Amino acid sequence: QVQLVESGGGLVQPGGSPRLSCAASGFTFRAYIMKWVRQAPGKGLEWVATIRGDGSQPTYADSVKGRFTISRDNAKNTLFLQMNSLNPEDTAVYYCEKFGGVRGQGTQVTVSS
Repeated sequence: QVQLVESGGGLVQPGGSPRLSCAASGFTFRAYIMKWVRQAPGKGLEWVATIRGDGSQPTYADSVKGRFTISRDNAKNTLFLQMNSLNPEDTAVYYCEKFGGVRGQGTQVTVSS
């Protein structure tokens, strides 16, 4: 069955640059558009970034454009999110999502000094 396992979150200082990973299994990873979404405390789900199956055409929410980079390694069935210049408003649970709505369990990113 489809499995998505995120990692790389934790407590980060403002301005920090963590990289999130999402290990995918149970489907043909390279064939699918993948996304990162996030949910801040007390708020709804927010789309962060999308990337096509071949790694082309990354797109970003305005709130993260210029700071975050989505990428993928199809040989390793892994999706990444490089996050730079973090601020407290980036505090959220980050999920990777397979096109069609399947999400992982998420990884918590807390930005605080």
